[in-house]
Amino acid sequence: MEPHWTSIIPPLLAVVLAFLTREVVVSLALACLAGVLLLGQGLQGFPALIIRSLAREDFIWIASIELCIGVLVAFFRRSGAVAMFTARAGRWVKSRGQVNVLGWLLGLMIFFSDYFSPLFVGPIMRDLTDKHRISREKLAYICDSTSAPLTAMIPITGWAVYISSQAIGSAGIANASDALQVFVRSIPFNFYSILTVTMVLMLALGVIRDFGPMRRAERRTLDTGLVLRDGAVPLMAKELTDLEVAASARAHLFFNFLMPILIIVGINLTTFLITGTPRILEGFMLACLVLGLTLRLQNIDDLQGIMRSVYAGIKGVMPAVMILALAYCINTVSKDMQTAQYVIRITEGWLRPALLPALIFVISGFISFATGTAWGTYAIMVPIAVPLAYGFNGSQMDALVLSSLAAVVGGGIFGDHCSPLSDTTVLSSLGSACDHIDHVKTQLPYALSAAAVVAVLYLVVGLIWSVGR
Repeated sequence: MEPHWTSIIPPLLAVVLAFLTREVVVSLALACLAGVLLLGQGLQGFPALIIRSLAREDFIWIASIELCIGVLVAFFRRSGAVAMFTARAGRWVKSRGQVNVLGWLLGLMIFFSDYFSPLFVGPIMRDLTDKHRISREKLAYICDSTSAPLTAMIPITGWAVYISSQAIGSAGIANASDALQVFVRSIPFNFYSILTVTMVLMLALGVIRDFGPMRRAERRTLDTGLVLRDGAVPLMAKELTDLEVAASARAHLFFNFLMPILIIVGINLTTFLITGTPRILEGFMLACLVLGLTLRLQNIDDLQGIMRSVYAGIKGVMPAVMILALAYCINTVSKDMQTAQYVIRITEGWLRPALLPALIFVISGFISFATGTAWGTYAIMVPIAVPLAYGFNGSQMDALVLSSLAAVVGGGIFGDHCSPLSDTTVLSSLGSACDHIDHVKTQLPYALSAAAVVAVLYLVVGLIWSVGR
């Protein structure tokens, strides 16, 4: 299908219906159906779309990680490790602000994986934030805003390798080493990531006061103790959030809490340093296996009890797996209908050197919002933005090129933060056991506020560059 105005209908329909109905699964399914009908494939195109979208290594990979997370959280709760962490942390953090800062710090610790970060911080912090009357929406925001924005600024992550690889062969970038150097030089221009991570801390410290829907959510929780609004549907099912501690549980801080985390972190960092690719799934699988064996050796549960925890963990994350599966389907529809190419086609006539970084940020944000994928946005936009900026400035690697690359990176993350189709947004809702649409609605004003400031900063960079020319 050639790029056409109808190309943007399926993703926008999914987003609009999700906000109107609060039923993300139904909204995504209807948008996918609309997409296959617009593609002329008829009703039979819908099951074919599901098979084509989900029979992929990347979907099976992330779905497997989510299942492992469910099992790991179930083991944490069953052993009493989460309750122990809450009790221990409670000795040090005495206020809501301190709890929020602790969540921010934990997010910074898991700098190497945007998938692991929200799935670690959310379940670990949830009892503590509930105790201090902090809304699940706020916890989801902390999880989301300390994951991808931070990971995208660290040169030793998969994000850095992937983003820089998209620029190889353009703008005088000959190899992976040159591309990574350009990425490192662009980090100070990644205003969205810097501002977003900083904004979480400023909100936690009270330098910035909560506003918009988040303020109402925080006021509700503070006044009534309701961490979720009436009628909210947490993305993590009750089978997991309400799993009781075993009667014989005597949690050990190292064996039941720190050891699984060290296994995951150790495998991720070691494999990244050796191979350049972190083995995230392998780390989670090994951590689940070791923790399950530990529960048995500690006589916390027999084999049947351990398997009941496994089933509870898997069942608890199934809502998130369903949303993620349909998000992959709508992403496939967007690719078939060339949604990103249509957006680029209608905006390329506006591109001028002074406006280039700001426009690239906005375009990247919209593509990421519509498709729900930052990495897909990078694959499309980096090969366009970098050589375009390089050509405008007379083939020099200067601030225009670096800020344009950073604008693509930040724009992709901004779109992710606004879109209910985003995988990291889904994972943040899952980890915090928050209603998914509530998370998106409360985070949206914060993301838009940061984006507005960032757009102005990119305009300033473009104007300074133009004056210097």
